Amino acid sequence: MEGIPHPIPRTVEEVFNDFKGRRSGLIKALTTDVEKFYQLCDPEKENLCLYGLPNETWEVNLPVEEVPPELPEPALGINFARDGMQEKDWLSLVAVHSDSWLLAVAFYFGARFGFGKNERKRLFQMINDLPTIFEVVTGNVKQPKAQSANHNGSSKSKSSAKAEMSPPSKEEDESGEEDEEDDEQGATCGACGDSYGTDEFWICCDICERWFHGKCVKITPAKAEHIKQYKCPSCSSKRARV
Repeated sequence: MEGIPHPIPRTVEEVFNDFKGRRSGLIKALTTDVEKFYQLCDPEKENLCLYGLPNETWEVNLPVEEVPPELPEPALGINFARDGMQEKDWLSLVAVHSDSWLLAVAFYFGARFGFGKNERKRLFQMINDLPTIFEVVTGNVKQPKAQSANHNGSSKSKSSAKAEMSPPSKEEDESGEEDEEDDEQGATCGACGDSYGTDEFWICCDICERWFHGKCVKITPAKAEHIKQYKCPSCSSKRARV
């Protein structure tokens, strides 16, 4: 498909950055860009694949013709199942196959450039610290709760504290390392999948209860103050098609 036009990753860090870029692109296709992705997966077309690219973009395209391919190929024919399943189930299925493909590509590079046992273990640990695409798409990532509003000094009540300027404080997790790891994994954006940064504005969808960077969903703190019920792009597009 792509013929590797991008720099070929050769170290653990480079392979992980390649993984993160492709992962971000795939998450965009299945969340913020889901309407466009849905339209491109026409069951009347030939076998199509969903590709995540290292530059955090995505594309739906035909598989490569060369055998064997330069890189492992994604699941073939995802478009055929589009109209035969509920949209939520179809997107979840594509997400699972996308997770499998990302691992295949990462460890293909690892094998190609002779990663040893410790390098492979370190690569997997770095990958495993991120939520899977399936978890992000289905909303199964453990999310921070609105109660953190009071801890951050907000005057909002729990029922209205949907938008915050910073992630939940880790002071509450000093009792154990496992709690700290859960909190770090939970504090991720439903659009880009990245962790929340200090003092970044974020907002929670009232429908799917996933959290998002304000910049990822184009919501500012001022705009959030006037939103009674926030719906993320994915939930809004689903409602529009019903």
